[in-house]
Amino acid sequence: MQRYFIEVSYKGTHYSGFQVQHNAPTIQSALEKALFTLFRQNIVLTGSSRTDAGVHALQNFFHFDTDLAIARRHLYNINAILPHDISVKNMYPVNPDAHCRFNAVSREYKYFIYRNKDPFLYETAWYYPFTIDIDTLHSTAAFLLGQHDFTSFSKRNTQVKTFNCTLEQSQWSYENECLVYTVTANRFLRGMVRGLVSTMLKLSRSNLGPTDLAGIIESKDCRNADFSAPPHGLFLMKVNYDWPLTQID
Repeated sequence: MQRYFIEVSYKGTHYSGFQVQHNAPTIQSALEKALFTLFRQNIVLTGSSRTDAGVHALQNFFHFDTDLAIARRHLYNINAILPHDISVKNMYPVNPDAHCRFNAVSREYKYFIYRNKDPFLYETAWYYPFTIDIDTLHSTAAFLLGQHDFTSFSKRNTQVKTFNCTLEQSQWSYENECLVYTVTANRFLRGMVRGLVSTMLKLSRSNLGPTDLAGIIESKDCRNADFSAPPHGLFLMKVNYDWPLTQID
């Protein structure tokens, strides 16, 4: 059996998340259906990074095992079957013990915000026409660098052994017409990025700063954070591994 990583990108607007759910359209179910249509056998996918309903990805991964002879020409065939808002970018043969989730060393997310009404950004960024203090955004983002216990920025009933995450990158910038928060970490909790974004925005509007953000983190209570940022502004940009991936021939 050969194991493959399969790299996908998608617009999550019309999906109930990344992984299979009963009676709901997901990225995984659409891709498994396309693979079955092409190869006429069930291929079970294991996902790298769960994204919530409405969240998008420029890069995410599944892996699967098969005896099929997978070739580069199959990329075209799979994409011809998939709906317009999901794309398979590449497939990579990997070692049998390689795991697309557990072997990821970091992930990068971006959250997009637009300040002036724009119908072309409606489904891929958060319309936020309110006054903000950009200096506060910069200072609170910088405070988040390093390791913290992010219990306050995790949705309730999250089954994890630890809430500690190490942020390697945390910054606000402008890209074209959008204000963008970029964050890279070794791991993320459920709802964490959206919680960070909306909490920093709330602090910036209230003339509060890093000291107040520190208090929210130290409280280890999600009731003190803000989770109002909608999912459609969030993109999973990149999943990083500590070895190079080689494309299929």
